[in-house]
Amino acid sequence: MSNTVKNKGHCLCGAVHFTAAYASKSVGACHCSMCRKWGGGPLMVSDCGVDVEFAGEENVIEFNSSDWAVRGFCQQCGTHLFYKLKGSQQYMIPVGLFESDDGFVFDHQVFVEERPSYYCFSNQTSEMTGAELFAKYTPTS
Repeated sequence: MSNTVKNKGHCLCGAVHFTAAYASKSVGACHCSMCRKWGGGPLMVSDCGVDVEFAGEENVIEFNSSDWAVRGFCQQCGTHLFYKLKGSQQYMIPVGLFESDDGFVFDHQVFVEERPSYYCFSNQTSEMTGAELFAKYTPTS
């Protein structure tokens, strides 16, 4: 897969390791208030699809953060492990957790209308508002 990178990683303390069968090279930043509250800044993730395995699962705690997603973290060190969509069971994994950051490309940002004025990335990326994001990924009746 030419659009994937090394797909193993772990939390800060090593209690949780993961293997993602697929890890997109495309890195996205979410500026929504929940992501910023969760981590103190934008959440920067790789879409890892649904095939993600965890070792040390007894240390993984899930928080039901919204109607559409859960957030996972290590109960030992507090590392943010994933943002998982409830509908598709798709994992978004913070890029800093991977063993290597080679090959990642920061190319998109979401919830740009919630991005605070105290930071701005210099990278040229595609940008979507929250409404645009939901319109793109919400099935129509």
